[in-house]
Amino acid sequence: MNARVWHCVASALVGAALLAQPLAAAKYDPGASDTEIKVGNTAPYSGPASEYGTIAKAITAYFAMINDQGGIRGRKINFISLDDAYSPPKAVEQTRRLVESDQVLLMFNTLGTAPNSAIQKYLNVKKVPQLFVATGATKFGDPQNFPWTMGWQPTYQTEGKIYGRYIVSKYPNAKIGILYQNDDLGKDYLTGLRAGLGTHADMIVAEKSYEITDPTVDSQLVALRDSGATVFFNVSTPKFAAQAIRKLADIGWKPVHFLNNVASTIGGVMQPAGFDNSQGIISVEYLKDADDPAWAKDPGMKTWRVWLAKYHANANPHDRYNILGYNVAMGLMQVLAQCGDELTRENVMRQAANLHNFELPMLLPGIKVNTSPTDYFPIQQEQLERFQGQRWVRFGSIIAADDAN
Repeated sequence: MNARVWHCVASALVGAALLAQPLAAAKYDPGASDTEIKVGNTAPYSGPASEYGTIAKAITAYFAMINDQGGIRGRKINFISLDDAYSPPKAVEQTRRLVESDQVLLMFNTLGTAPNSAIQKYLNVKKVPQLFVATGATKFGDPQNFPWTMGWQPTYQTEGKIYGRYIVSKYPNAKIGILYQNDDLGKDYLTGLRAGLGTHADMIVAEKSYEITDPTVDSQLVALRDSGATVFFNVSTPKFAAQAIRKLADIGWKPVHFLNNVASTIGGVMQPAGFDNSQGIISVEYLKDADDPAWAKDPGMKTWRVWLAKYHANANPHDRYNILGYNVAMGLMQVLAQCGDELTRENVMRQAANLHNFELPMLLPGIKVNTSPTDYFPIQQEQLERFQGQRWVRFGSIIAADDAN
């Protein structure tokens, strides 16, 4: 693809408004100027959830493309991303540095329920946007109490409801064993599952938790097998998800296996766990899958592959986190474009809460981004999928959050 064609394709992603020059009567808060917009982020580049660091790397690569095009209305994105090692105290330390020393305009896509919980009150007191956080915990969509915090992905409770309703429908005699991370992430999924099971919540026969600092979940898996469970709900982050999949094979336990979306990446979980061990696992998805032949001729997928080759060439093309980072970065570009030349923190949140049927090229068809001053959950639709061969295969229809209630 020659430079001229590439410029046209890339520009179409973010709209011509992004490349216009700033107007004379610009209004700024700390982190914005005529020449740049400072965006802060912390991510687990190290530690027990380092697989998620891929998302921030993809975001960095996307902003590199935007800057090559001239930035947002002539302003370059200065993306400052620091390692928090998935540690709440470290997230607090790094966020304070970004806000008070680097003076970023906003915090963007900080990853993890616990890290975001640790910084939520601080950012709301400071009135700094905590925008499009990388967690599906419902506490990050509460505009009445935390007006400076907004989620992005479908909530864990919605996802749990989808699994619960599916289990009741397809496995009415199931005995459910649950492995969950002992924090708000795990507890939100359990709340959703119980809501989806409704009057059948007594299907749950065993629950075992783990701490993010635990070396393995082997003992929990053995206990769940011994409970007689026929359905296994695996609520974990990538390291522990892969461990669990391998352990099930080692101990010869073959339940119907449900795996939460945040640990369903092929490159980071399914492949390391072994494709043979991963067959038949059920999850949900809201993003297009680079390994799905259904998208071979899809314009959005083609453009994503061009971007990946040009700006993120060392990335794993099978890792869905590279798609997630690409999509959420594009979401921020839309918000900043809507801000025009009023680059204040208040206007950032105002525009973030004013997205109407916004379509992103790597969301599944029919899934759109919608927000309002009273709705801080941008994406609220998903589709069930089953792992077959070396990829996920979608089945059923798109399920909206309201359908899971």
